[in-house]
Parts: sequence; structure tokens; C-alpha cells
Amino acid sequence: MKEKLVLIDGNSILNRAFYGIAGSRMLMTKDGTYTNAVYGFLAILFKTIEDINPKYLVVTFDLKAPTQRHKMYEGYKANRKGMPDELAQQLPIMKEILHAMNITIIEKEGYEADDVIGTLSVKGEKAGLEVIILSGDRDNFQLATDNVTIRIPRTKAGKTETENFNKQKIIETYGVTPKKLIEVKGLMGDTSDNIPGVPGVGEKTALNLIKEYSSIENLYKKLKEGKSNLKGKLKEKLEENEELAILSKNLGTINLKVPITEKIEEFKVKDWDKQKVLEIFKKLSFNRYIERFNLEKTEENKEKVQDKNLFETEEINEKEKIEKIIKDIKTKKECIYYLGTSKEPSYGLLNKKALNISIVLDKVYYFKIETLDTFVKYFKEIFEDDSILKIRI
Repeated sequence: MKEKLVLIDGNSILNRAFYGIAGSRMLMTKDGTYTNAVYGFLAILFKTIEDINPKYLVVTFDLKAPTQRHKMYEGYKANRKGMPDELAQQLPIMKEILHAMNITIIEKEGYEADDVIGTLSVKGEKAGLEVIILSGDRDNFQLATDNVTIRIPRTKAGKTETENFNKQKIIETYGVTPKKLIEVKGLMGDTSDNIPGVPGVGEKTALNLIKEYSSIENLYKKLKEGKSNLKGKLKEKLEENEELAILSKNLGTINLKVPITEKIEEFKVKDWDKQKVLEIFKKLSFNRYIERFNLEKTEENKEKVQDKNLFETEEINEKEKIEKIIKDIKTKKECIYYLGTSKEPSYGLLNKKALNISIVLDKVYYFKIETLDTFVKYFKEIFEDDSILKIRI
């Protein structure tokens, strides 16, 4: 199985999270700091990590500096309104959390997040990785291949769902290959980015034209040679707007050659600075996440463990001893444990592969998890019992 690289379009996901938890459900702290976008972003991030378990992870953000597209066309994104203040104040908070989680952030002045993502997706695929792009922007569909998938999240009523688009899914959906969607955009334009396209040409017409002529350049070649089947107003509009079509195609093409010096090994998923994450989550009143990742128990766990004789360890395999330990845990209503996982970095309990478990009682009892069945057989009732306090160290 290929190792996975997840590339997250930070602005897109933060924006989507902001509007997914907005209105009367807008979250904020006691001092009036809005937190709905950050909270929603983390929900999407945690679900992605849980579903994919990537070895490498990068988040990209747009910068305010003009890009090459702005220099190419003055009207590019000119219709965009500024980021709402309620969202803008959450951007630095989001970056602070990502830094505390030791997640790589890449921003490049003069380039958009899509360009960074496109360049990294090519780099990841060449390195033999499976690449997953997390973005609400369907412009990224042009990047899809057999090894590059675009994951589109939707947050509704606090629940996150996703839809995945690889090369085959895009062909089935649009009837053209991912790269051909660049040609389609050149003809139809994009109102959200103020890319003009050819006036009067919509998605259906653009798709049909590219299915027949393959590219904008070939379409105009056939028009000039009189070898096209086009007539009437459509033919006139195309003939009058060749330069606009080519410009729009260039504006809609993701740059795959952004000068990125970072190496893929630098993107490895790492352990969090849990104390720093806890401080931020407390400030934001993210109690659900504090509880989910057992962050508040960190210092308490250290003190409790120091009281135990950690040098005395016993490996247990016998059914009778394991059952006695289970009984002791039920009596104490507390389970202090360490879950040994594979060497892959993990986020809290999101790592899916457990190798062993150590239970701290009068000494440390060590149990190898040879199969999931053996683990479930003995410890399922402990971890499902809400009356038993579980403390992970």
C-alpha cells in the first residue's frame, strides 16, 4: 500500500468551515473572539486524518500579494469581497494551532494556494505517494490522476461528509479527462474568480466543444480553416473572443512549477506540542477537543505515573491474570494506560494500528496485541464503560 500525502487548501477549508457553522450557531469565546471557522476546520482535519492516516501533511494558504494572474488580467478576482472580519480574525488563530500541532504550512508570495498544491501533488506522485487534496475548490479537479484524488468536504449541521474525485470519477462526471477541464474553463469562464471566458458560452456548451475539438487551440484552428460544424451566434461569439478564451485558459491553469525548496520528508506527520495545543484550546473553550485527545490529563498523568514503580514491568499473557487486571480496573473505576502503536506518527488516538497496551496499577502490566480480536476480547468492556475514567499516558 502506498504512503499518503495530504495537501490541504487552508483558505478554502477555513472559508467552508466558517459558513458551515455560521448564523445563529456562530461560535465565539467569552471575550468575543469568533471560533466557528477554526472549530470547523479542525473537525474536517481530524476526520481526514482519521480516514486517511497520512504519513505526510501540508496546509497551504493564500497571501495578499498580487499573483501572476493579477498581472496577466487586471480584473482577476476583482469581484471578490474582502474576508469578513469575523473570519479574518480566525486566520492567525488557525495558523497558531497548526504550528502547535507541528503541521507544515507553506505559503508562497506571488502564487496561489492552488499553485502550491499543484506543484506538491506532482512532486508527491513522482515520489511514489498517493496524494489526497482536501479543498472545496473544484478548480483542483484538473490535478486529478490515478494517484491524485481531490476530496471535497461538506459541513452540514456540524457533521462533515466528503466526496472523492479521482481521474476516473471526473471522466464519469464530466465526460472529459481532468486536464481538459482547463480548456472547458477557458471557454465558459468562472464568475467566482472573474475569469471572463467566451460571453454566452456555459458549461454544457463548453464541454461539448472540448469533447469534439479537444482543445481551445484546435477549436480555433478548425474555425479558421472552415472545418468546424459551428454556425450562427455561437460561431460569431467564438470568433470574436479568441484572445479572451486563450487568456481565460491561462488564468485557469494551475501552475505546477512553483519554486518549493522544502523536501517531502519535512512534511512528515509529527507529534503535537500538546501543552501548547491545550493552552490554545482552553483559551478557545474547545472542551470537546480537549476531552477527545485527553490533553488536560497530561500533567496529571505525569504526576500519577511518578508515583508508580515504572521499573517493575510484567508481561501478561495468561487469561487469569488479564481477567484479574480487568477486575481491578472496574473496582478502581480508573484505567491509566499507554497504547503502543506502529512507528508512524499519530494524532492522539487517531492512529489505527495498535501493537501493545500497558496498564498501570501496582506496577506496569504489558500486553501484546497480536490481533485486534484479542484486544477487543479483553479490553472492549473497559473502553466502552463510560463510568471508568480512561487516562492515556
